[in-house]
Amino acid sequence: MSSVDERRAGFKRYKEDVQKEGKPFFPYAMFHDTVMSLVVVCVIVGLSIVWKYTSILGSLIGPEADPGTRTFVPRPDWYFYFLFYLLRIFKWPDTVILATVGIPTICLILLLALPFIDRSTERRLSRRPVVLVAAALVVLAMGELTYKGATAKEAIASEIEAAVPSWAKKQGFQNNAAAVAGAKLFAESGCTNCHTYLGSGGSNLGAPDLSAEGAKGKGIQFQIDHLKCPSCVNAGSPMPSFQALGEADLQKLAAFLEASKGG
Repeated sequence: MSSVDERRAGFKRYKEDVQKEGKPFFPYAMFHDTVMSLVVVCVIVGLSIVWKYTSILGSLIGPEADPGTRTFVPRPDWYFYFLFYLLRIFKWPDTVILATVGIPTICLILLLALPFIDRSTERRLSRRPVVLVAAALVVLAMGELTYKGATAKEAIASEIEAAVPSWAKKQGFQNNAAAVAGAKLFAESGCTNCHTYLGSGGSNLGAPDLSAEGAKGKGIQFQIDHLKCPSCVNAGSPMPSFQALGEADLQKLAAFLEASKGG
């Protein structure tokens, strides 16, 4: 008997059992699922209303974001910790695509393919080794990555800060106190989240490499004005304002940028 005939015979037995002893999936089970789904949606809507009009669940809108902060540590929600830790394993920016797109996509494809790989009609776990092993590996991997992501220390910023002395040496401003202080501010303020500098950082939203920014001869005042209001100096710039850093820190950042001649 072929596998198709076996499935047809099994379906026929299922229909006969339903007629003798039970109820069919449609409409009974579907009705129960629909009612339960409606209850869940109502609970979510109710909690949203409570959140919006009361303070029981916390404030609806937090304080305004400060792009110049050097103390805030961004962290994902707990259910993304496993992806968060993948970014620690695959160092950005060169391999970040593996952690954010590659591995999750491969796992999703394997999950979708699992019913076609294991087509056994057996429901006992002891006789379904493929499903059992796959499920166990997924749970263990996500659990381990979630734990490591929850307990991981913020090392990326410190790694960037550790590169400051080498930046100063390569660029030749190790004796320029203002430029060195500006380089530390550059590392602490998360500028490398968008810009690259001597191989460190990323290029989000097309942000330019600033390794040779000083070779353009724009001047200290231009750099300060640009940091205060990027879109005023460069129309359409998506870069946020760093005016909150204060005049003294902006002077240091400008000195650093102007001292960056390309190494």
